Amino acid sequence: MRSGSRVLGIAESYRGERSSGDPSTLAGAVVRADRVVDGFVFGSLTVGGLDGCDAVCELCFELDRQDVQYLLLAGIAPAWFNLVDLHELTERVDRPVCAVSFEESAGLETPLREAFSDDALECRLAIYERQPPRERIEVNDEALFWRGVGLDSGEARELLRALTPEGGRPEPLRVARLAARAADRFREDL
Repeated sequence: MRSGSRVLGIAESYRGERSSGDPSTLAGAVVRADRVVDGFVFGSLTVGGLDGCDAVCELCFELDRQDVQYLLLAGIAPAWFNLVDLHELTERVDRPVCAVSFEESAGLETPLREAFSDDALECRLAIYERQPPRERIEVNDEALFWRGVGLDSGEARELLRALTPEGGRPEPLRVARLAARAADRFREDL
């Protein structure tokens, strides 16, 4: 990646007990490949809802930055399984999308079945089953798990390594998570 390349990292924060229907804070941080922060955008999505893809798209459209080349998400199931369809998101924002998680897991099917039933479960399972499989990569001696649309394994590996100067969290996601947490605390204090 060239030092001026820009990536939008998006992360979510929700403090307190998660109640279905509550708003959860979503933050986007534009970070250049040389790790200079170049912009923020904030929004919300519904805890336990199905507006994740729309909420992420709204952030991208509100930001309106044509110079952002990649979109990084902190996972595909923010705000208590508000699943984001990576194929739909990539099509709508017209750039590669890479979702990153930081823990090994057997997947979301069992937790979805435990949390939802009937139409709510079937809708989430349909979204989840459409997603590309997760792949493990090592970055700075730590494991990351990514899935994406619009980029291949080699490109994702190069992107994530270039954006992770230390530890195991890519800088756009680290900054977005910090911003989401701060905005969530601010919202709670109002």
